[in-house]
Amino acid sequence: MKYVGCHISIKLGYSGAARTAEAIGATAFQYFPKNPRGLSIKQFDAADAAECKRICESRGIVSIAHTTYATNLAAEGKLREPTIRSLRNDLEIAEACGSIGVVVHFGKKKGGGDPLEGYRTILSAVNETLDGWEGQALLLIENQAGEGTAIGTTLEEMTSIRQLSARPEKIGFCLDTCHLFASGVWNGDNWGELLQRGRELGYFSHLRALHLNDSVYPSGSRRDRHANIGGGHIGAEALSAVLSADEMRSIPVVLETPVPAGSSHREEIAYVRKLAKS
Repeated sequence: MKYVGCHISIKLGYSGAARTAEAIGATAFQYFPKNPRGLSIKQFDAADAAECKRICESRGIVSIAHTTYATNLAAEGKLREPTIRSLRNDLEIAEACGSIGVVVHFGKKKGGGDPLEGYRTILSAVNETLDGWEGQALLLIENQAGEGTAIGTTLEEMTSIRQLSARPEKIGFCLDTCHLFASGVWNGDNWGELLQRGRELGYFSHLRALHLNDSVYPSGSRRDRHANIGGGHIGAEALSAVLSADEMRSIPVVLETPVPAGSSHREEIAYVRKLAKS
């Protein structure tokens, strides 16, 4: 497995994040392009972003941006326009850093109501965000754990949104193992069935990132809490099966697992590489 890494802070800048990745033996990393707590527009340092791109290209590292916690593609009312502007800003930063794209959760319609209306809102937000976007950075839609609502948990939903969008060529997918497990779509034993279904849907043809996380809670709990690899209910054997699939061989793997204070993901990255070969 060529690209394995973790989420890294940009407190030292985008180029600093790339240097940190190299220092801990990571060949991939994920970052928040700006403050993850809001929907602000960041006037970013273009020179720093260009240096991040240069370091990654020269060291064989790939980077992936992740949009803010506040981003919800199903947002309505006064939050809709700020959400779209913020997400477009994330794409611009990702492009400048030479990143694969921007990971964004599928979206959740709040307040109940017709779920189909939620899908329409999400599709509309995706289309508006990508309208006129000519960069190489993709919008990477991530599956959800089912907290609050079961929307956005299945491979069928991911591929349907892409197919129905106005710019499908600008959309890829990010698969989160903890979310897939917590939602109940994956129970730890049906990976072969999911592989086959994903192939039929064309899901894996557009998969561009894998969030490799174990789960604190059991399958079907719909509770999103990440555990270290092999330390949760999924277990090392089931995660190894995911990594061993032919479709995963060239996909960047990013850990979003707890890291001990004052330490790094170096050892866990090495462990994941061993699992991928088993």
